[in-house]
Amino acid sequence: MKVVILCGGKGLRAFPFTEYLPKPMLPVGGSPIVVQVIKAFIAQGHTDFILAAGYRKNVLDDYFEGKNLGAKIQILDTGANADTGQRVFACKDYVGDSFIVTYADGLCDLPIRSLIDFHATHEGLATITSVPMYSQYGVLDVAADGKVIRLREKPIIREHWINAGFILFDRAVFDHWHGTNLESHVFPHLVSKELAYTYRHDGFFKSLDSYKDQVELEEMLTSGVLPWALKEVPNGLLAKS
Repeated sequence: MKVVILCGGKGLRAFPFTEYLPKPMLPVGGSPIVVQVIKAFIAQGHTDFILAAGYRKNVLDDYFEGKNLGAKIQILDTGANADTGQRVFACKDYVGDSFIVTYADGLCDLPIRSLIDFHATHEGLATITSVPMYSQYGVLDVAADGKVIRLREKPIIREHWINAGFILFDRAVFDHWHGTNLESHVFPHLVSKELAYTYRHDGFFKSLDSYKDQVELEEMLTSGVLPWALKEVPNGLLAKS
């Protein structure tokens, strides 16, 4: 099963570091973040990748030329100004009956086998991995009179689930592709047609969106702690959502 990694955006939230480097090439632990993502997939037996490139594709070309990561890596020019939905659609002729799409800056201890097994249990064409929302702020629990009952510093808010990437598509989804943006157009359209499901993963997830995220990931690697490394595959499947 091919893994499509979205690598073409300009990474405006990480500016000015992305002025000369595409965001997937920002270093974490001596390697670009996209390499950390690739290695996490390889560890679970997935070795066939398409990098859906665009902005500063030449940097990706130069880095991966002649490198042997133990995987097949194809770098596809999907357009310098293309949006996420357009980048995935540009890979249409390069994927099989089912394929995975994810972002180049997100690390997760998701058991891919469980995602695949769950996808087979429903009739939808897309399964989006979701994780509990992590707040970057302190959260106040407040009584009706304004009295603070509790302060939770950067809690995980389990009442809300967010898109973590790691999306499993059936090829037939292209018959229902709508719009240019994956998150704002394609997904809502699939939801309206009852063709999208979510696999809820209550585990580690972190994306590199800022210099602060980069520092935190560097600290994890320096300490030898790799929370995105899968330790074991849980038994059973999560219920459909």
